[in-house]
Amino acid sequence: MNGTPATLAMLTERLAALEAESAVRRTMARYMALCDVPSGTLEGETLAALFAEDAIWEGIGPQYASKFGRLNGHAQILAMLTRYLPPSPHFAVNVHFLTSETIEVQGTTARGRWIMLQASGYVDAPAELISARLEVDFASTGNGRDWLIKHFRTERLFDAPWQVNARKPNP
Repeated sequence: MNGTPATLAMLTERLAALEAESAVRRTMARYMALCDVPSGTLEGETLAALFAEDAIWEGIGPQYASKFGRLNGHAQILAMLTRYLPPSPHFAVNVHFLTSETIEVQGTTARGRWIMLQASGYVDAPAELISARLEVDFASTGNGRDWLIKHFRTERLFDAPWQVNARKPNP
């Protein structure tokens, strides 16, 4: 490779796309950690900070379209999410795992796809494993480092019973 302006421009574009993919991945990881119970919250972190002001959160498919529907904007999205998170006594434990990732960056927008496995132990119901397909659109904040969730779509694929181990972790 030589140091021509065209080569440098191409390398700069490729580097920006890789950095964008990494930032999108961090946004999704923070979202999942903030939805875990107990939460993986860091000082000052909020779910609201991960969503664009005009974001959409949508359940799709036969199980989630009727359960969640389509939520528009911070207020509706956060009202729904906080119904499931402490101090609400919904989950005793809730852990998310993401796999089968693809992230496509197009300038200031990106789309990510994942298969999610959610291990949920409930306060008043049997524990279960849930698998869902996630398709999430992101928008750059313009600083090149931070990406916000613009449109979050989740479709339940399957669920299965799960036995929660009641032992407490060692300190």
